[in-house]
Amino acid sequence: MTTAAPMPVPFPFAAITGQPQLRQALLLAAVDPGLGGVLIEGPRGTAKTTAARALAELLPGAPFVTLPLGASLESLVGTLDLGQALAGHALKFAPGLLARAHGGVLYVDEINLLPDALIDSLLDAAASGVNVVERDGISHRHAARFVLVGTMNPEEGTLRPQLLDRFGLCVQLRNIEDAAERQAIVRARLAFDADPQGFRAKHAQAEAELAAALVSARAVVAGASALPYGDEVHEAVGALCIAAQVDGLRADLVMLRSARALAAWEGAAAITADHVQRVAEAVLLHRRKPEAEGAAPAQAPARQAPQRAADKNGAGQDNAGDQDWGAMPPEPVGIERVKPLRPLIPSQTAPQAAPKKA
Repeated sequence: MTTAAPMPVPFPFAAITGQPQLRQALLLAAVDPGLGGVLIEGPRGTAKTTAARALAELLPGAPFVTLPLGASLESLVGTLDLGQALAGHALKFAPGLLARAHGGVLYVDEINLLPDALIDSLLDAAASGVNVVERDGISHRHAARFVLVGTMNPEEGTLRPQLLDRFGLCVQLRNIEDAAERQAIVRARLAFDADPQGFRAKHAQAEAELAAALVSARAVVAGASALPYGDEVHEAVGALCIAAQVDGLRADLVMLRSARALAAWEGAAAITADHVQRVAEAVLLHRRKPEAEGAAPAQAPARQAPQRAADKNGAGQDNAGDQDWGAMPPEPVGIERVKPLRPLIPSQTAPQAAPKKA
């Protein structure tokens, strides 16, 4: 019998420095899990996994569930319990990872490498808070309210725009180039590795304050009385989304909910346009059209058609309107006459040549 090794203690969330956008996005998703999760883009070694694991510790009794790359759809959403079915001839649902992650954090590393079917199920449950299973003769649903955190390295490929749009927030991390900041992060990590419990004790008070503020903000968002906001908030949201040239209205809804989560986190009495401005980048980063970023828009090939020969007055006429877009004029093709093959066996009915006279 083997003894299970104890899980390593997580790095304190309060001690994470150098990634303010990441901290804010994770906290907002924890305040309102219905935002649809957080997608973190960035190179290796930028504290993506560390921050996600530390966030789960701030939630009371929250599990931290990791979805491996080789997971199947059945292991994610759940399926028929074959053992129970064969033993008792009864259909019983076997919960999957979505059920285990309820109330906690579901972490997916390199989410861009997962099959689209798994990503669809993840995003459906993250946005609705309910996992619905209709398969193997089972019709079952259960609560699945969790904070979805997905990471990806853009160098290894990206997600389809339809899947990107369903993520609530997105953060793009970069390598830290400030020498003093890099040294401070390295010293903190080395101190934690040398004495995890002592390091956590130094940040225990800050951790407790974050956890209490998170519980209070979640209660405000889930309460019956929503935080008020005026027309200027709607106008700010609409202007930002129009400028980003986003598709649909999901960005508007997520931006309003994110602003509400930020206002609740800060204990504000109402949602203001300033809250909208501070969450806009995380909402629009993965939805903004390239044209809105100042890049040259992708242009279709110029519609060209052969021009008619100029008349005797030198005026040429463009016949592009008479041609299909992309049509090409006919070109002459060389044709060589092929000689018929001679029969291998002479025909018996062929006339015989007359013998030559001596």
